[in-house]
Amino acid sequence: MHKIRSFTVACAQCGSAVAQRNPFPTVDIVLHREGQGILLIERRNPPHGWALPGGFIDCGESAEQAAVREAKEETGLAVRLTGLLGVYSDPDRDPRFHTLSVAYTAECDGDDMPCAGDDAKNARFFPLDALPDDMAFDHRKIVADFAKTMSRSA
Repeated sequence: MHKIRSFTVACAQCGSAVAQRNPFPTVDIVLHREGQGILLIERRNPPHGWALPGGFIDCGESAEQAAVREAKEETGLAVRLTGLLGVYSDPDRDPRFHTLSVAYTAECDGDDMPCAGDDAKNARFFPLDALPDDMAFDHRKIVADFAKTMSRSA
């Protein structure tokens, strides 16, 4: 069942309230380190579980800016985006409401270590073949899509 969330905005022409029912734009970041795996954060807030670093795009911010900001806030790492992995828009991907996520691949300096911050209570690398069972959202699918791109480039 789809979770429909609406909000109101003022019509630019007449000022009356208009209900909007659009997905919330978000970003996810896939940061992979050779020999360490994929960086995941353990969520402090519901829905709980392990997730890719990411979050909502703020008004006035590009998706790319949001990805870099969210990575820094949740992991303490200054990332450089290396590519677009995909767009994930299944209405049921987030149990709270409909979101649309732009997923990026990223890198950071090899000796920088993650440090959980913001709404993350833990941040660590997991080998691709040993991901935690309790992954949030559709992040297992996003990581699987990333793994496919790695096997094609090998």
